[in-house]
Amino acid sequence: MDRYDRKILEELQQDARLTNNDLSERVNLSPSQCSRRRTRLEQEGFIRGYFAGLDRNLLGLGIVNIITVTLDTHNRDNARRFARLVEGLPEVLEAHSLTGEMDYLLKVVTPDLRALSGFVNDVLLPHESVRHVKSAIVLDTLKETHALPLR
Repeated sequence: MDRYDRKILEELQQDARLTNNDLSERVNLSPSQCSRRRTRLEQEGFIRGYFAGLDRNLLGLGIVNIITVTLDTHNRDNARRFARLVEGLPEVLEAHSLTGEMDYLLKVVTPDLRALSGFVNDVLLPHESVRHVKSAIVLDTLKETHALPLR
């Protein structure tokens, strides 16, 4: 990966809708060179896909919640059961396995507090793999990005 590849990735992180001609102008390569590099970056997995960034507030999902989960028992089967549960929950935007006191950290969006209560009390807590759940409502988001630092 050279500086041109990094510049292509930086530009696509900012605007994935860039045409090949626009992208080639921004990175100072010919359209054909830029296209070959972009295709190679896609094939090698550096570019995993393209997506549209949506406004969650306009879509009625204005509450962001950080939820920590402790499993009931620590074994591979229990972890797999919890992973399957989380994978099927569209309101979970991120799920991370942790070291330390808590086993998982979830970033969850809900339309309101009633939906958060239902998510915790009707989905997470009754699940066979879960022992303890703590939730915190995000008051303000200081930074939110999908762009990776490439320099």
